[in-house]
Amino acid sequence: MLNKILVVGAGRSATSLIDYLLEQAPKYQWEVIIADANLALAEKKLEGRAHGRAVALDVLDIESRGELVQEVDVVVSMLPPFMHHHLAGDCLKYGKHLANASYVAAELKEMAESAKEKGLIFLCELGLDPGIDHMSAMQGIHQIQEAGHKMLSFKSAAGGLVAPESDDNPWHYKFSWSPRNVVLAGQGIAKYMYNGRYKHVPYQRLFEDIELVEVPGMGQYEAYPNRISLKYESAYGLEGTPTILRQTLRHPGYCKAWNLLLQLGLTDDSHELEYSENLTYASLIRSFLPAANDEQQFDSLRARLAHFFQLEEADEALDKLEWLGLFEETPIPFDKASPAVILQDILEKKWKLQPEEKDMIIMQHEFIYQDAQGQEHRRLSTMVQTGDNAEDTAMARLVGLPLAMGVKQIMLGQIERRGVLIPIHEEIYTPILQELENYGVVFEEREECLTE
Repeated sequence: MLNKILVVGAGRSATSLIDYLLEQAPKYQWEVIIADANLALAEKKLEGRAHGRAVALDVLDIESRGELVQEVDVVVSMLPPFMHHHLAGDCLKYGKHLANASYVAAELKEMAESAKEKGLIFLCELGLDPGIDHMSAMQGIHQIQEAGHKMLSFKSAAGGLVAPESDDNPWHYKFSWSPRNVVLAGQGIAKYMYNGRYKHVPYQRLFEDIELVEVPGMGQYEAYPNRISLKYESAYGLEGTPTILRQTLRHPGYCKAWNLLLQLGLTDDSHELEYSENLTYASLIRSFLPAANDEQQFDSLRARLAHFFQLEEADEALDKLEWLGLFEETPIPFDKASPAVILQDILEKKWKLQPEEKDMIIMQHEFIYQDAQGQEHRRLSTMVQTGDNAEDTAMARLVGLPLAMGVKQIMLGQIERRGVLIPIHEEIYTPILQELENYGVVFEEREECLTE
């Protein structure tokens, strides 16, 4: 019987995970070891509760890491995605199960066959997005397919946003997850299927390829394509479905303003500005404008940008840039920083959730299908969750809870499959979705017939 769990990483997103496992531990006689480079942080998450132990761990210390992995049955990695492979390699070496909330990295894909041969479970993509999105989508898709209907369109949109009562800035956005990931979001190319045709959207056009999504009870949001929609065509069993599109939600107006930052070059992390300490925010913006722009007479930097982007000077997108302080002659506090690092620093100050402020998660799936009589139907499945404060966020809760529940399944021997898995299988997602309902995580279903 499995009885020891190692959680590596005690950051904010691990709080709900740790709380859940420690709550379950007395019932199943588990020991939960919390390891972090910051021992005080690990001890704080433990809060002196029984069945738990906090340890200090330098993840790059191969010997110490290996000793801890050998001691347990399941390893939960709450490390940044690029570090999962360290723990995965140890799990493969010492015959231990692994769970994390991140997309399956290339290194883990290479371990898939070996993990399966050794009878190990490497359960990945079990957080919010990816995670709850997979499970709730697959539940709907399987229900429609098992009823003998033909899927015509699958769209899935999600966003980590700010709750209406804490929304007090023109971007209508605040950070509830990694600021760096927000700044670098969408880089690469987005690929999806639309009405039977492949669509490829390069990064420089990503925030122009948007559509408005109506969220019942919440209003309209902008949705731009995720990079990896087609990745799940096979995984979701949607081969031959004319439209397959995964999207990110933002408030109307966000994408237009963010696109200005992108087109200027402020989201670029590929190079450093050797002289950044000699620049102000305004001079940085001017440096991204073509030389010909310098030769023309403008009353303000705002006017210069309006001319460059062919906008009215009163455009709300420019209001958003001005609110960030990008038109001010304030010195940049960095030596040799990339534009993306400079922008991230600005946003971390401007988009910070204050202690009592709340985040909000919206996730919505749209299924359009045809029944045996040829009639078309639209099913909408919507989840809205609000955090309690800046520490207990909806984002952290919805990342940690499903992962903890998946770990419980591994510990109790409830998953028969082996190898590298994501939660698209009914044996995994049904118990987790049912248990999440006990925590108030519920999808509201609406259905209508589209055929007159």
